[in-house]
Amino acid sequence: MRVGTDTLTAFAVRLAAESRRMLAAAALTVTAVEAKADRSLVTEVDRAIEVRLRELIADEFPGHGVLGEEYGPCDLDADLVWVLDPVDGTAAFIAGIPVYGTLVALARGGRPWIGVLDYPATDDRWVGVVDGFASRNGSPVRTRRCPDPGEALLTCSNPDFFPPAERQALDRVRDRVRYTLYGASSYAFGLLAGGRTDLSVDCGLKPYDVFAPAAVIGGAGGLMTDWAGADLGFDSRGAVLAAGDRSLHTLTRSLLTPP
Repeated sequence: MRVGTDTLTAFAVRLAAESRRMLAAAALTVTAVEAKADRSLVTEVDRAIEVRLRELIADEFPGHGVLGEEYGPCDLDADLVWVLDPVDGTAAFIAGIPVYGTLVALARGGRPWIGVLDYPATDDRWVGVVDGFASRNGSPVRTRRCPDPGEALLTCSNPDFFPPAERQALDRVRDRVRYTLYGASSYAFGLLAGGRTDLSVDCGLKPYDVFAPAAVIGGAGGLMTDWAGADLGFDSRGAVLAAGDRSLHTLTRSLLTPP
């Protein structure tokens, strides 16, 4: 039996709420930290949350696939695949900077569809469905019009993630925008969906970093693709561009990937 969008969205919110409960408890203590092979950080909290979310998914939707940051893919060829980042912004979580949270997405046909961005420290939750709706804490949100890059606020998680050629591309965008802000992790994507910022350029991201934000931004009227303008998928290489205004997205693509 086909499950409706509302039911699946509610379940995505349930997963985020369970993660929030676990994160809130863990934030009261100092956790052990490990460095992974790519030098990113991981804690026992990241792993425990992902295990729990996978258990809930297996109980409720055993035919669905799962892709998680800590435990990899399972049944990626399924039509519906849950994409999980149990603690997005692990370094911020370790340091106590309140932009860490959980990203829950449901991919349909290998593309972002439903997304939840949840941040317990600020009590914020964005929920979105591509071409459907987006909300922040239950209130509808929309991206804002900003066709002129000279008026745009740009966010970037960390330019240290950019290889030299991609750093030059980022510089071309930074030279054109009004102002660039750094370090907000995925929280910046929620702000873009709500019309507080206009543009986001990042590099080195994985599907579990971007599928949920892409769904929320798409539901709010914006667009999130790779730098060439292609839809995000499980094989995307990690250079992503998000914009609230589609004409700004087109112009920024020309700066990132000039002929």
